[in-house]
Order: sequence, then structure tokens, then C-alpha cells
Amino acid sequence: MAVSKELLTRYKEMKAKGIQITLTELKAQMEAENKNSENNSGSNPSNSYESHDNLNTASNSTNSESYNINENQSNSAQTISADNYSANVNTTTINNIKNEQNEIHNNISQSSNWTTTYSSLNEQTYSNYSNSFNANYSKTMQPTLNPETYSKPIQQTHIPSNINSSITSNNNIQVSEPLKQQSVNGENQLIPDSIAAPTRKFALIGYPLGHSLSTYIHDAGFKSMGLKASYEILETPPDTLVDRIKYLKNHNYHGFNVTIPLKLPITMFLDEVDSSADIVNAINTVTINPDTKELKGYNTDVTGFNNAIPEDFTLCGKIAGILGTGGAARAAITALAQNQIKEIKLFTRNVPNSLELVNYLRKTFPNVEFNTYQIERIRNLSDINILVNTTPIGMLGRAADMTPVEENELRTLPPDALVYDVIYNPKKTLLLKLAQKYNYRTVNGVDMFIHQALAAEQIWTGRTPDFKDMKIAALENL
Repeated sequence: MAVSKELLTRYKEMKAKGIQITLTELKAQMEAENKNSENNSGSNPSNSYESHDNLNTASNSTNSESYNINENQSNSAQTISADNYSANVNTTTINNIKNEQNEIHNNISQSSNWTTTYSSLNEQTYSNYSNSFNANYSKTMQPTLNPETYSKPIQQTHIPSNINSSITSNNNIQVSEPLKQQSVNGENQLIPDSIAAPTRKFALIGYPLGHSLSTYIHDAGFKSMGLKASYEILETPPDTLVDRIKYLKNHNYHGFNVTIPLKLPITMFLDEVDSSADIVNAINTVTINPDTKELKGYNTDVTGFNNAIPEDFTLCGKIAGILGTGGAARAAITALAQNQIKEIKLFTRNVPNSLELVNYLRKTFPNVEFNTYQIERIRNLSDINILVNTTPIGMLGRAADMTPVEENELRTLPPDALVYDVIYNPKKTLLLKLAQKYNYRTVNGVDMFIHQALAAEQIWTGRTPDFKDMKIAALENL
């Protein structure tokens, strides 16, 4: 598609107003306007605009973008005048802008609500899940939710009331951003970066999220690859998961991360599951197909755990001790089994409840020996080569002054043992402090956290971000 000065000018104007539209769509719109102008010469575009409060719609069937309009848009539309532009802008240009806004307004007014038109979602499945989950939610979740907070509509970004023009007296565009040379219909043209590479949207869902480092490390990763991408923290209580999935699908997100307590419930909404996630039975990374809106789930915790182990530390034929039997434990077990560990000893508070997990692991990894023990009864760790803590004990805000293994028992580890704590905040838990006191090698959760985020970005973009940049961002914000 050839990009004319007029087309690019209009595109910049619409971007300045916060309106999302592709060059192809805009060209078609301008061609339609010109045709209507020829057929209806002498007609004037309407100057009236009806004010709407918090008018939000999803994309219609012919437009993959979303428009977000608030009451400020109508005010902005009414105040457009020659004062906003240079003296040489003619009346036709201003009328075209007003006509364009009227068309957008009419299209939005005719759109259906996204909650009722999105046909690809199985409403019955969602309803069943939601009802089932709500029945037990109040008994299991801490802390208590504030109904007023989560009954409000999802807040959208409104279009700013100030509209700045990029048109000069000679109708040239003033570009303040980098230009990229891009082939358009066989012709090399300089295109602003914002046009050549539209922003991709990603997010983290879970509850509660608090002060998450995910935004910092993902932003650093995207920047290291030169990608225009945003990463949001979307706190999502389990009983709002149905609506959150709809929101992500209908607002053009490319993917999202999942954390507790949604790593298992999210599987009900997936169209496909990667093999690693299938083994772990937990999801932490999801892609959204931009065309079909289908969801595919992955587990990058396995890769994250594995890549954080020192390269010179051999796992083949060794014995591992795992503290805990939750989702993080499953990821660690999977990574260790893939590295031909000889035996894995599971230390848990409730041995009977872990027997089902042990039976599953024995079937999944027949070459690995599995045994389970009461964590409170640890006395001797002399045969353990790598000790891994996957419990929340030692986490900031959760018994940070405690350790899952007492000092006397920890000292029974062999001298060359590795102590691995998946907790990344604080950087050095009490368990790791004690291990370093007796000169054991240690690994904290920071590297695992970054490696799993790096793997997620590889899945989303097909490219590899810079690990060092992501780690610096994490350490600066811990």
C-alpha cells in the first residue's frame, strides 16, 4: 500500500487523538469519504456530537481494533478549530476531521456490547466453573475481597482532550520519533516506528499480586529486543477469572502470565496445552492467537528452574530433596527428572495427601525413584546433593524470619551440596544465609524468576531478550 502525505497526515492526527486504526483501514475510510463527497457535493458534515459517559465497546467484525471514548471526546470534537492548526490549513481539512469523528461515533453507537457478542467463548462452561468456584471460594481464599472494588467496570484509558496537530504551513509532517525503512508494495519508504511496529500488549493475572517485579523485567526484556510492548499487572481474584479472560481476548492482548492461585483454574479456558505444562499440570504462560482468539498454555517454570542451576553442577545420578509439593515443586521435579536425577525425596507436612502425587510422578518418570517424608521430622540430609525449597517459608511478608530446615539439620548436608531456594524476595532468605554460613553453594529465586520470564517472551515474540538487562531491572527494584 502506497502511503501518501495526506494518508500519513490523517493517521498522525488520529493517533494524537488516541484513536487506534491501521493504515489500511484509514485508506479505505478516506476513499469512502472522497466517493461520498463526489456523490453528495455541497453537503456539509454535521458539527453536533452527543456526549456519552464511559462509552466502551469491543471491536466489530470488520475492525480488529477497539475504540475507547469518554465525555472528553465530545468536548474535544467541538473545540476543533483553525486555532489548533497553522493558518494555511484549509476548511476542507477541518471538515474531513469532523466528518471522520462523526463516522467513528456512529460506528461505536451501533456496536454491540462485547459481553454478549463474543461467540467463541463457551458461556455454559464459564457459568458452571464460576458457580462451582464461588461455592467454595469464601472458605478457601484469604484475604476477604472487597465487593465494591471488583463490582466496578474495568477502567479504560480515555482519549485526552488536548489534540495537537503535526501539520505545518507547508503541509509537511514533523516526525519526532525514529524512522524505519520499510518496503510497501515494493517501494522502500521511511515509516515512523509507531506505524511500522504497533504496540503489543501483555499482562500478569493472579491474586493478590502486591508489588510484582514482572513489569520491570518484562519491560527491560522488550526494550532489549527493540520491541514496542506493554506489560500490565491485572489483579484477578478467582471468581473474576471468567470476565478477565473475556477482557484479555476482546482487548487485543497477545499473551499473559499466570500466578497463584490461577495456575490450575486457567486450564479450563485453554484450547491447547504444551507438553511441559501438561506434565507439571500448572500453567504460568498463555498465548492468545490474534486471529482465532484461541489460548495455548505453557509452563516456563521448568525452564526457569533448570537454567538457574550452575552449569558445572551435575545432576545425573544424584539425589535431590524437595521441600513442598505444590506447583513450584512439580516444576522443579520435572526439571530434575529431565536431567536424569537418580532419586527425589519429597518432604511435606501431609504425607497421605502427597501419595497421589507420588504415584503420578512414578508413572510419569519411571527412571526416577520417589519417596516422601514428613518435613518436620528431617534429621539427616547427608545423602542429599541438591536441596530445593519450594515452600513460602522465608518469603518476605510470609515468615521471613523462619526456615523450613533447622540449622542443625542443614549442617548434615554433604560439603559439595547445592541449596536452592525458589523465593526471590528477599534475595537471600534465612535458609540461604544459613547455607552460606556453612559454605554451601546457593541459588536464589531471582535467576529462576528471570529465566522463566525470558522463556515467556521467547514464546510470545519468537525472539530472545537480554538476560542481563532483565536481571538488572529486577535487582534495582527488589
